[in-house]
Formats: sequence, structure tokens, C-alpha cells
Amino acid sequence: MSATATERRDLAFAGVARQAELARGRAISPRELVEIALERIERLDPQVNAFRAVFAEQALAEADAAGGRSGDAHRPLLGVPIAVKDDTPLAGVARVRGSHGHAGPEPQDAGFVARLRDAGAIVIGVTRTPELTLWPFTETVQGGATRNPWSLDRTPGGSSGGSGAAVSAALVPAATASDGAGSIRIPAACCGLFGLKTQRGLISTAPLPDVWSGLGVYGFLTRSVADSALLYEVATGRPYLAATQRDPGRLRIALSLKIPPGVVARLGSEQRRATHETADLLRSLGHEVIERDPSYGLIGRNVMVRYLAGAHSEAQTMAHPARMERRTRRMVRLGAAVRPLRRGAIGAQDADARRINAIFEHVDAILTPTLTAGPLPIGRFDGRGALRTFNGATGFVAFNPLWNHIGNPAAAIPAGFDGDGLPLSAHLAAAPHGEEMLLSLALQLETARPWATARPPVS
Repeated sequence: MSATATERRDLAFAGVARQAELARGRAISPRELVEIALERIERLDPQVNAFRAVFAEQALAEADAAGGRSGDAHRPLLGVPIAVKDDTPLAGVARVRGSHGHAGPEPQDAGFVARLRDAGAIVIGVTRTPELTLWPFTETVQGGATRNPWSLDRTPGGSSGGSGAAVSAALVPAATASDGAGSIRIPAACCGLFGLKTQRGLISTAPLPDVWSGLGVYGFLTRSVADSALLYEVATGRPYLAATQRDPGRLRIALSLKIPPGVVARLGSEQRRATHETADLLRSLGHEVIERDPSYGLIGRNVMVRYLAGAHSEAQTMAHPARMERRTRRMVRLGAAVRPLRRGAIGAQDADARRINAIFEHVDAILTPTLTAGPLPIGRFDGRGALRTFNGATGFVAFNPLWNHIGNPAAAIPAGFDGDGLPLSAHLAAAPHGEEMLLSLALQLETARPWATARPPVS
């Protein structure tokens, strides 16, 4: 295929399912798809700094092999270049996690990455994270600042900030992510993407025993709901694409703007507006929206203990912890101090889940803002210590971490733009194992308020 520059750009934005469809139909080769991604990374990544490493030669060799094998017509991700977040095991690649303290190469791929490769996907590189994946911004001494394609002076979020920036700028059509306190949903909100955090345990963390004290799950960032459904179907074997093709029916949805207790934060007016407008859209689609808050209780303490203990656990996997940033080392010491409380905090998750999930006896989903403010300016926390950064970050992501603690699925849904042209987002949470309903409802919202065709200035 000899494509013009415009056609190549359109292909870059076409998404996972469309790229694979074109490759299976031989309208384009896997090599051409990889070449498009590599050209865009070379040209645009110096501005956004999404990638820590790019595997150009390896990706091209895999693309050539994929294009010449028989039977590939049935592989759902044939030739699709994807990026992998730099906290995820890749055979022969170090998990740097934004740190100078990292160990050597990993012995094997994460299990879900192996499933992506088996389905025909081509890993093209690894994306940047904050050190130890600690923060909702992606700025490190090791790798510098990763920037938002919608505005280069703003963060793409974190900890999957590199993945968010890479997908938003269409350097790749999809990237893996992980979410221990919102790290799929936060960059989705900052970058105008769709981000689903699935039920805990749905995707194995193997070969890692767990991620972030059991708070973390693996997943994906994509432009469209259908692309996420396809990737989750490949990773789990569950029929998520079929779920997107079903009408969700008439649902009862709780609208809640209450900041969970224990978090000091103020909800921004634009974020409030986006959530109310999403509620109005849901009503126009035939759903019943009522105002009702979950019974949060004192969940904040348990979330904080697990998060800090997770920082301590992550640091133990570093070969040279003394090389970590000063702020990170302070967070690790806090984690060591609360570690005796870790077992109790994890043990409380079932009681906390029963109390919060009681709301699902009356509603099918909960609608909240995703973030309390728009994408933060680059450098907002420069020079600030661990506690000031932790408190500021917690307020920014207030609506996210509790769903990691109790394990429920939740999703960030694009909700238009603020007055500065930055993405807005709404957040939907469901009862345990409610991914199919969330995907169906999210696709209904995407159809009514399309977002996947929006292109940032850096793209």
C-alpha cells in the first residue's frame, strides 16, 4: 500500500479493530502498520516523551513474520502495534518504572501480554511511568516529564501517563496500563481516552504475585470503547465485544458528587459541569438518574495503608533502592511505618465492599467525576516533599482509589472539553463483575456523544 501522509495519519487514528481488519484483509501489511507507528514516534515523541524504549528492529521483524504466516487471517490483533507500560514484565526488558534503581531484564512476558502477542499484536516499545508508579503525573529524574498531547504544559496523568500520551497522540492505537489507585482512569481522563479498570482478579498479574498490595489490575487505554472491549476479550477470553453490541436497557444510575471522606479536595466547576451534562445525556437516553451517595464509611484509612504499603513492597523489587528519588524514598519509609497495618486494611476490604456495594441493590451504576480538576501543569509538585505531594495527588484523584480497594470495575468516559480545550471525563462504577454492563453503557454514550475522532494538537 502506498498511502499519502493524510491516509497514514487516518490509519494511525483508525484504532485497534480497524487496523487488524485491514491487515487481515491484506489492504495493508503488518509491516506498514508498524512503519506508520515508528514514523510517528520518531516525529512526535520528542514533544510528548511517552516512550522509554522503542523496539524498532524487533517490531519490524515480527511484522514481517506475521505477514508471511498462514492462518493469521483469524488472529484478532493481526499486525497491530501496541505499547506496554514500563511496570509490566516483558521478556528480556528491564522494568525501569521511572527509576535509576531498577534491576535487570525480566525473564518472561506478563501472561496477558503473551495472549496479546498470540493474537497477533506487535509490541513496539515501553511507555514511561512515574517512579515506582507512585503518582498521577509522569515526571521523573530518570526520564524527564511526559507531556499531554492536548497541551504540552500539562500532564497526561499517571501512573500510566506514557501510555495515555502515546495513545492520545496516535503513536500507537492502544497501550497496556495498570491501575492501583486510578492509573488507567486518570490518564484516560487527562488525555480524552476511554479507560476501564476491570474487576480485581479478572486478568492475572502473573508472573508477579500481585500489584500494589492487591490494589492493582492490568488493562488498556484506547480511543474507543469497542477497541477496549476487543483487547479485554483477547486478554480474558470473555465475550466483551458482544456486550458492546447489546443495548444496556433502561438503567437506574446514582449521581454522586460527594468527595470520599478522608480526602481534602474541592471539585472544579468544569468537572462538576461535565458530570451533570453526562447525567443529562443518560436521562436523554432513557435512563433514570437519581442523586445518591455510596456509604463510604472510613474507607480512606484502609486505602491509604494499602497504597503506602504497596510503595514499600514495590521498592523491595528494586536492585538499587538508594538510587531512587528522595521523595520516593520518603514514601517508602512511610510505607514501612504502616506495613504492620497492611493485613488489617486488606482484611477490611470485604466489609467495606459490602457497605459500599449496598447501593447496587437500588441502582445499576454510580456516576461521579473522574478527577477533581483538569490535567495538572507540568512541574506542579516540583520540589515538594512526599506528604505535600501525596496530599495533593490524593485530592486530584479522590474518586478513583476506593474502587481498587473493594475491587469493583469502573471506567473513565470522555465528557467533552473545558474552556481551555482540555479533556473532561466522567466516571462510572458498577457492582462486582459489571464489566459487560459498563461497556454496553459506555458505547451508548460514545454513540450519542462521539469522542474517538477528536485529535489533539500534537498528533
